[in-house]
Amino acid sequence: MEYNFREIEKKWQAEWVKNNTYKVCEDENKKKFYVLNMFPYPSGAGLHVGHPLGYIASDIYARFKRLQGFNVLNPMGYDAYGLPAEQYAIQTGQHPEKTTFDNIGRYREQLDKIGFCFDWSREIRTCTPDYYHWTQWAFQKMFDSYYCNASQQARPISELEAAFAVKGTEGLNVACSEEMSFTAEEWNAKTEKEKSDILMNYRIAFMGETMVNWCAGLGTVLANDEVVDGVSVRGGFPVEQKKMRQWCLRVSAYSQRLLDGLETVEWSESIKETQRNWIGRSEGTEVQIKVDGTENGFTIFTTRADTMFGVTFFVLAPESDLVSLVTTEDKKAEVEEYIKYVKSRTERERMIDHTVTGVFSGAYGINPITGDKCPIYISEYVLAGYGTGAIMAVPAHDSRDYAFAKHFNLPIIPLVEGADVSEESYDAKEGIVMNSPMPGKTAFEGFSLNGMTIKEAIAATKKFVSEHNLGRVKVNYRLRDAIFSRQRYWGEPFPVYYKNGVPTMIHEECLPIELPQVKDFKPTATGEPPLGNAQLWAWDEANKKIVDKALVDEKTVFPIELYTMPGFAGSSAYYLRYMDPKNSECLVSENAASYWQNVDLYVGGSEHATGHLIYSRFWNKFLFDLGVSKQEEPFKKLVNQGMIQGRSNFVYRIKDTNTFVSFDKKEGLDVTPIHVDVNIVSGDVLDVEAFKAWRPEYNDAEFILNDEGKYVCGWAVEKMSKSMYNVVNPDMIVEKYGADTLRLYEMFLGPVEQSKPWDTNGIDGCHRFLKKFWGLFYDREGNFMPDAEAKATAEQEKSLHKLIKKVTQDIEQFSYNTSIAAFMIAVGELSKCRDKAVLKELVILLAPFAPHIAEELWAALGETTTVCDAQWPVWDEKKMVDSEITMPVQFCGKTRFTIQLPAGISKEDAEKAALADERTARYTDGKQIVKIIVVPGRIINIVVK
Repeated sequence: MEYNFREIEKKWQAEWVKNNTYKVCEDENKKKFYVLNMFPYPSGAGLHVGHPLGYIASDIYARFKRLQGFNVLNPMGYDAYGLPAEQYAIQTGQHPEKTTFDNIGRYREQLDKIGFCFDWSREIRTCTPDYYHWTQWAFQKMFDSYYCNASQQARPISELEAAFAVKGTEGLNVACSEEMSFTAEEWNAKTEKEKSDILMNYRIAFMGETMVNWCAGLGTVLANDEVVDGVSVRGGFPVEQKKMRQWCLRVSAYSQRLLDGLETVEWSESIKETQRNWIGRSEGTEVQIKVDGTENGFTIFTTRADTMFGVTFFVLAPESDLVSLVTTEDKKAEVEEYIKYVKSRTERERMIDHTVTGVFSGAYGINPITGDKCPIYISEYVLAGYGTGAIMAVPAHDSRDYAFAKHFNLPIIPLVEGADVSEESYDAKEGIVMNSPMPGKTAFEGFSLNGMTIKEAIAATKKFVSEHNLGRVKVNYRLRDAIFSRQRYWGEPFPVYYKNGVPTMIHEECLPIELPQVKDFKPTATGEPPLGNAQLWAWDEANKKIVDKALVDEKTVFPIELYTMPGFAGSSAYYLRYMDPKNSECLVSENAASYWQNVDLYVGGSEHATGHLIYSRFWNKFLFDLGVSKQEEPFKKLVNQGMIQGRSNFVYRIKDTNTFVSFDKKEGLDVTPIHVDVNIVSGDVLDVEAFKAWRPEYNDAEFILNDEGKYVCGWAVEKMSKSMYNVVNPDMIVEKYGADTLRLYEMFLGPVEQSKPWDTNGIDGCHRFLKKFWGLFYDREGNFMPDAEAKATAEQEKSLHKLIKKVTQDIEQFSYNTSIAAFMIAVGELSKCRDKAVLKELVILLAPFAPHIAEELWAALGETTTVCDAQWPVWDEKKMVDSEITMPVQFCGKTRFTIQLPAGISKEDAEKAALADERTARYTDGKQIVKIIVVPGRIINIVVK
């Protein structure tokens, strides 16, 4: 009977829906296992074959754990807010909700065809009010919290207010934007507005001034990865650095906990190291620098205070408030021109571009140790968001300082014995003995680092700075607070209104505050964000409801925040919502959170190593402090799937003609390679008629074919994208070969975590394997062959148990490609097996990889429940031991033949068997046997003379 994959897959997909096969709930009698994919943004293009790679990998694992008896949660949803939908709305006037939901429908249709075991009853969409209700709730909790450094946790802001009323800032040890100092009396005397402004300095969700990538053309702030070469990726509009009041999250407060947590999770070392570098912990010294001739000063942070003897200039970030304070009148125009240039550059560009630029401020800073007056420069290689936004420059010991000093002809003072400082070779030679630091050139008599090692010198300088009140020892982090607002329409609205200019939270019981309707998705004529176009967008405090903004009177009706939250707002705690998605009373119930705890396996792309994974870990730790989340870390094990690259095809047009020459005939001709749609190419052979119909300009194309009358295309491995016409739609593969073949092939391409090229030419092998597997159960006439009375041979049982062991271990290691190879070998070895029990276990083993064919054969074997609830087979080591062994028989060290012997045979019996073999007589005839050497399981050597 033929393997009719179309009917089988359609049948079982319907059965799974009908029987709620994948619906899951808490079950205290079972151990839980939570599998999660980084959920997709539903683009209009739909899925290509690269997208399901991670989903298939996690689906196999989820099915495997269920077969092992776990209660498996495997949900799916959509990261539904995004700039593309908003831009499409601006261009067409179509509401982004409609296009987003249409795209979601397309994604769901494609996902269902591939046969995933998602519990769709738990689906979430970040753009629906029942979901962002809890994003707004979490934001309010962050607004009402501060971070206590002493207890290392978030605490209610009311505690801080109470402390201020009693003792001001005395003994304060909390995370803040800037250090403040005031007494209880001063606090109590302040107005409500003044108190609000001070508390904003400590809140975990706070309003602050930050430098952003402002794109006037799009009317919004952009993330660094949305800007390339000073223009927006979408639309190519100019982007400038601009200081704006923005909502921010104090992610930096959790820096140490974010570092510590990396030691508790099963992530790759490369991802952990990326996060460590992003968080950037450094222990050093903060030092106060006075500006010569003024009352002004600034703070620098250094991990090498010992090198202060080698400071020859200071540098300020162009966006720093200090610039206007230190710049002298005669340098003002030059500095302003430079700052104008820097505004066109993103932080990322400034970090990776090492071109030296800068301008002298006209002012000098005083080195507190040497007393030297050092010029203060302004340069883009210093960023306001890192450290203090000001640095001391030691060109002999830092490559960027060195390049800057050479460019502006500034002094370079070596401080280390044997240091090679030259244009050709920059080398700090750390770790060797210090030279005398400019004898007699010190503001403090007797302070010297002579003869110390680098480590001793750092410790001595730290101590010296602290004892002389020049600064303080401090731990610094590179991680910055997250900008948490966007000037866009399509995003979560903030539950905030402005009462006489003071940001005030809308009452928790009034949540969610739903995104209002607008007539125009662009910013207003006066430059307000798109929500400025909403008419019903004011808060009636007395009646606790949204009203027409014409009613704003600043007494009982107030304006609502016009910003919306960024995309990562909805994706930071979504794993918790999956635990309890229909709960209207809380983000997640105590029962659900306590049962599911956290994600056991998280699968997604490594491109999220910093942004998403940092923010979600921060968000989870905050909710852990509140007692909502039950584990400090949201994702226990992380697997980053590789990318499936496209296999592009090319046709070759002879220059200045519309004639195309086959790849194997183009030698010596002047041709232009052109990407061609891979869907009209099969086995690198072009469908010429389809090519003519592909685009109008090729209607009258002519072709030079090869000797076999075919047009052969060239090929290359590239990123899968529409522009290269190498996108392969999974629907086409499912239609032609079936979902089980697609699943197998994507896993067979190579290790899950490696990138690999897609090549449709190789998919036939996986399809043939499934046909052979089907052939174990049905012959060509449709007879069902497994027999309960049949008994497998020892060799067949050995094949089965080797496969059980191999597949079990491979799945745990995500080595799916080698599992599939082992299946192919085993099916060949079991081709004549009719033992129903053996074939039944074979079906269970294949079920995670190819669930449709497994369900069909499981039912054919007489089972009435889904194969998902079968019991995963266990291998028996005894059945994997060979019953017979092959031993070579040698004569004077030369192998002449081999014999089959029982495994574990004794030396004596092996010797007897070799002598009894009729072939032995041929090599011993007329000779004397001197001795017989038997190496058990290895050789039998008969020595004759």
